[in-house]
Amino acid sequence: MIDADYVRMMARYNAWQNAQLTALLDGVDADVLTQDRGAFFGSIFATLNHILWGDQIWLNRFDDRVDPPKVPAAEHKQLTPTFAVWTAERFQTDGKIKLWADKLDSVDLTGDLSWYSGMTQQTQRKPLAQLVVHFFNHQTHHRGQVHAMMTAEGLKAPVSDLGFMPEDA
Repeated sequence: MIDADYVRMMARYNAWQNAQLTALLDGVDADVLTQDRGAFFGSIFATLNHILWGDQIWLNRFDDRVDPPKVPAAEHKQLTPTFAVWTAERFQTDGKIKLWADKLDSVDLTGDLSWYSGMTQQTQRKPLAQLVVHFFNHQTHHRGQVHAMMTAEGLKAPVSDLGFMPEDA
């Protein structure tokens, strides 16, 4: 399905996307970031927190040496209290994702992963490679929502095409 090179590329893509979002949203008024826009998670900031929470919970499932999110699932939209705190957490999490990806061999992506899901209140079991694809797809999906909210607000939105990712990203 996928190999370690795919995971490393997507880890770089994730960090590149988040670096662009950070730069473009730095200095935007907190009221703009937290305004309910009718999106699935309401605001730009709540959606950013949701993505970060999801990244942290999945990374913990993939590598139990990485700490899980500091708040339970029910509080995922409030993971960080401010954009400055989000920025620091996002940078650290992206670094952890890249470190995890850099250590992978393709054989590490074989087999299943079992975890307890707080959402379903039961143990789940899926092919690990499928879950890694989901991990990156989840980020991209919700960053697309952020992109749409930024555009609707009249803010500049990031370049999101994978083909335009710089080699040094």
